[in-house]
Amino acid sequence: MRILTAIVPAAMLGLTILQVAFGFHWGAQTNGSLIGWTIFLWLVYWRLMMVRLVTEVRPPEVRVALRGLWRSRRIPFAEIISARAVSFDPVRDWGGYGIRVTRRGRAYLAGGNEGVELETRRGLVLIGSGRPVELARIIAAQLPAAGAGANRYTDA
Repeated sequence: MRILTAIVPAAMLGLTILQVAFGFHWGAQTNGSLIGWTIFLWLVYWRLMMVRLVTEVRPPEVRVALRGLWRSRRIPFAEIISARAVSFDPVRDWGGYGIRVTRRGRAYLAGGNEGVELETRRGLVLIGSGRPVELARIIAAQLPAAGAGANRYTDA
């Protein structure tokens, strides 16, 4: 993923070097604009590489955030019906990485193909995780005991 994201800034760097250092002009771009765009693209790349998916489980909620890119989303334990560890295909099932909203529900994915699927009163929420079994158990342990299906944990 890092390599694919770096293609555009690397190509721009190559074009900038060709024009500034070797005099091969392309289009009507000035040296200054090429250097500016190259720096801008590398800054965007660096910023995207610093984004991390952070999940915090603290009473009375689960908090999910793509730190460095987006504010956090809070899911109160009272809204969660069940939690289960799942494997998935990020592209086929959710359309890729990032914050995804589909007919199935909402997904927070930063990498990998494992996570925790939360069944909530408002719909499905998928949280990507490197340790999905542990995260699902921790969330399930915090759910209210009352209500049908509450406090359910399954390792799928």
